[in-house]
Order: sequence, then structure tokens, then C-alpha cells
Amino acid sequence: MLPREELLKKVENREEIARILDIAEQAIKTWEIVLTDFLSPPVMLEVQGILSNLTEIHILPWGGYPQAERQRLGISRPDIPLEQSHIELAALDIAGNFLFDTATHRDFLGSILGTGIVREKIGDIIVLGERGAQVIVIPEMVSFLETSLTQVRSVPVKTRQIDWSELKIRPPKKKEMTTVEASMRLDAIASAGFGMSRSKMATAISAGDVRVNWKEVTQASYNVKAGDLVSVRGKGRLEIGDVNVTKKQRYRINLVRYK
Repeated sequence: MLPREELLKKVENREEIARILDIAEQAIKTWEIVLTDFLSPPVMLEVQGILSNLTEIHILPWGGYPQAERQRLGISRPDIPLEQSHIELAALDIAGNFLFDTATHRDFLGSILGTGIVREKIGDIIVLGERGAQVIVIPEMVSFLETSLTQVRSVPVKTRQIDWSELKIRPPKKKEMTTVEASMRLDAIASAGFGMSRSKMATAISAGDVRVNWKEVTQASYNVKAGDLVSVRGKGRLEIGDVNVTKKQRYRINLVRYK
């Protein structure tokens, strides 16, 4: 059996990680592939760090497309083949005329949760503007949502299952840049990467709108490093690339911004 207490030491998402360890032990006992529900990015990051070092199991995350934020985790013994096709997912189209009543990601999520489904059964929601949205779900939710999800905001919608080939995924826009800063402070680098003033960025950080590697950071003086991923609510993500020290002891930082 897995060393649960040792693995749960110093974890931030203890309750969720404990449930996933239960699932991992089930995979070991039954010699079957077992699946979690959809995990948020912070939980997925933490559980991958814990489980990837265990020789007793093999893990594979998948959320329906390569850039998916919310993913299910497949867990099996290492000698049992584990592929993306084993991670059961379904795609739904939520069609309606949102030309005069624009709906946001939050609106679609609120309407889905309003049917009584818990968040863990729902993956990414892809907003398509005036024609609606698409959502990735656990397959058991398909029939229920097809009959229960009939309105988003004031707009009547038709919810139906679609083939994966119909999923409208747009590759994120990418912009590469270089900045030179006196330090590796979060507020300095994020303001350069997102094109915001440093004071506005500091305000966003203190308001809890900024995450580093999916974890909320509220201190503007927090030091980031190469490889970190910074996300700002409503602004996209920023990847910290190579960092070099100049002759004047400043930091030349390569950044990639994803919109």
C-alpha cells in the first residue's frame, strides 16, 4: 500500500489528494485503470508531483485537447497500458443566439452547475461568442445535460453531444519578448509581460487575481524563476523563459505570453 501519511505531509490540497490516493490504491488492488473526476490545475500540479515518483503506479492526465486546463487523471499499475483513449470524456455543444445577450465563461458554468451537477464533473468550457459554447464533461453527464440545460442567461439553448472533430479549439496566440529588470520580483516581470503598469499589477496581485504555477500569490515582492507560469485573471498566461544576468547585474528575461 502507498505511504499515505508521508505523501500527505505538507500538501496544500489535502482533502483532494487523499481522495486521489484512495483511487490510486484501488488501481493497485484491482489491476484496473481507474479515473479521477476533473481536477483543477493546482490540484493536478500537486498530485503529479506526488504520484510521478511512485514506482507502484503509472499516471496520465487528459482533458480532451492538449491545452486543456481541467483534466482527468488516469491511474494504473505500470505494467498495464494507459493511453488517452482510456480516459473517458464527452463533448457537448451549447447552441443559442447570444448576439444581444452575451454570455461569459462564468455564465455558462453557472447555468451548468444550476442543473445540479458538481464542478468536478465538468472540464473546460470553450466560449464561442454569439453562437454559444462547448463543454467537456464526464460521459455519464451527457444525457442529463441534454435534457436539463435549456437556458443560459435569458437565451434558450439546445445542448447536444458532438464528435471530437467538431470541437472548436483555437491555438492560443503567442507573443515572445525580452525584458531587463533589476530583480525577479513578480510585479516587475508580470507588468512587463502583460503590458500593465507596475502599480496596477501590484493591485491585481494583492487582490488575488494572479497565480504562479496555478497557486495564488498575493505578495508583489514574490520572486519568480525560469520555468514558472504566471497567470492573471482575464489577461492570459506568461511563461518565464531563460534568465541571464547582465554585466550590470540586471536580469535579462525571455518571456512568452499566451492570450
